[in-house]
This record gives sequence, structure tokens and C-alpha cells, in this order.
Amino acid sequence: MLLLAARWAKGLKRPPKLVAVTIDHGLRAEAAREALAVKRLARRLGVTHRILRWRGKKPKTGLRQAAADAGHAHILTGHTLDDQAETVLFRLARGSGLVGLAGMANASPLPIGADRIGFLLRPLLRIRKARLLATLRAAGIAFSEDPSNRDPRFTRARLRELMPPLAQEGLSAHGLSRFAARMRRADLTIEFAVAAAREALAPEPWPERGPVRFETIGFAHLPAEVALRLLGRAIAHVGNEGPVELAKLESLYERMRQAASRLRRTLAGALITLDSNWIAVERAPARRFSARPVPSSARTAAIPKDRKRSFTK
Repeated sequence: MLLLAARWAKGLKRPPKLVAVTIDHGLRAEAAREALAVKRLARRLGVTHRILRWRGKKPKTGLRQAAADAGHAHILTGHTLDDQAETVLFRLARGSGLVGLAGMANASPLPIGADRIGFLLRPLLRIRKARLLATLRAAGIAFSEDPSNRDPRFTRARLRELMPPLAQEGLSAHGLSRFAARMRRADLTIEFAVAAAREALAPEPWPERGPVRFETIGFAHLPAEVALRLLGRAIAHVGNEGPVELAKLESLYERMRQAASRLRRTLAGALITLDSNWIAVERAPARRFSARPVPSSARTAAIPKDRKRSFTK
């Protein structure tokens, strides 16, 4: 990535200022030496270089902070087509939904600093790793291989070993990348439908703590994937316990489909209330711990399956 970016900038009349960043995870003794080798290469190419050392808990804003400090809005990474294929396999094995199976995007919005939006760019996402290594050899530039890439203790390493036999069966890196592109195309279509559903059912600005309300009948007639995403957006907006897990969201949605005229559930810091007229999503009250069992009369009753689409009594 460093070599190609430097070549690209050199061919421009007004090239942007490039800053190369190497993250030393501190997991291997060789990492510091490899970071210095990249620093020397950057100096040869006329590119400013910085080393970020990862100590303790995984940092969340290291690259973004480096970009902000340098006055840059965009971050380029060297993810390849092979990385994309491994990501799709990894997420497939983890039971990801459509969003996860779309893999990594070529460009993703990225907050840079307090009031700037840049992009995380992956310009090499359609290029095989072998081609990049051949480029380095042709340029006479040495490269290092991380031994953890072959360590069977890591899931990605095991998946990497599966790639050759999968390719023989037609499931090549190119095929998986093509699959991811199609999933992304389908995902964008569903997002369009979710935006239309929000405009139809809850067009007003959503209060920070809620409630966000959807008409029960209108929500019940949405396609399941659209309804799931709309409900998930409301919970993520109002709740305060982090991302909404897809499996838990699916479980909640199924309970709503099977519920009687009223249901109350909490998820990710949000309280979801369903009755025959409205579905309301608001900030859940502070948790209370009690040793007393929940009386059976307070448990939600079920209704016959032939009425599960109605969301009403």
C-alpha cells in the first residue's frame, strides 16, 4: 500500500501529503524491527512515517487520531481480495446476517476528529495478495510474513488453509468476493426499503431517549427483514447498552409476532412495548434486582400461529 500510494502521488501535479502509519502490536519481538524497516522504506519514498504502539487494551481510535493529527480526512488500508474472501467465510461461520456477508466495503464513512467525516478506503480489495507480493519483488523491496497468519490457533489461519480445497470446488477467493458484492447490492436495496418504512411509520425526528412509535398494524405488514432493521435502529438509537445483537433482535421480533395484545421486553437498554395500536421503543429504566420469582400471570401469553402476523388481539 505504501509503495503504490507513493507512486500514485508522485504522478500528480499537486499530490496530497501522505503519512504512513505502522501499528506495533507488541505481540512479537520482530514487530519493532519490521516497523523500523517500513520507516526506512517510507523515508526512501519521501513519505512521512509514524509508529503507533499498541499496549494493553485494543485502541479504538489510533489510526483516526493519527489522521486527525496530520490534518487528513482519509485512511487507506492494504486489505486484499484474499482478505475479503476470508472475512466472508469467517462471518458465514459465525452466522452473520446480510450486512456481515457483504464483507468489507471499498469505502466506509469514518469520523475524523470532533467535527470531520472522512473515509476508510480499501483500494486493493479486488487484487490478490500474490499480485502485490510480485509487485514488491519486482521493485526489489523485502517484505515480512506474520507467522500468526499460519497459526492454527486462530480461526482466520484455519480458514486460510481451507481456501485451496474450496477453490477446487469452485468456491474461490474471486467467487467469495463476487458473493460479497451481491450481498452488498441486496443490502443497499433493503436499506432503501427501511428508509421508506421509517418515513411512512415514524417520520418525525426520534427523541434521544424515545419514545419512538410505530403503528402496530403498519409495522406488522412490513417484510421481516425491513421490520427487523427498523426495530433495531430504534433500539440502537434509544438504548444505552451498545450494539443490538442480531440473534436477540430476531428472538424479540418473533415474540412480537406471536404475542397477544400486549408485550413488554427490554433489549440493549431499551424498553419495547407492544399493544394493539402502537409499538413504543424508549429508554429502559435502571435495572432492579429481586430474588422474588416472576408470577405466572405476568408472563406473556401466546396466540395461535395463524394470527402471528397481526400483532393485534
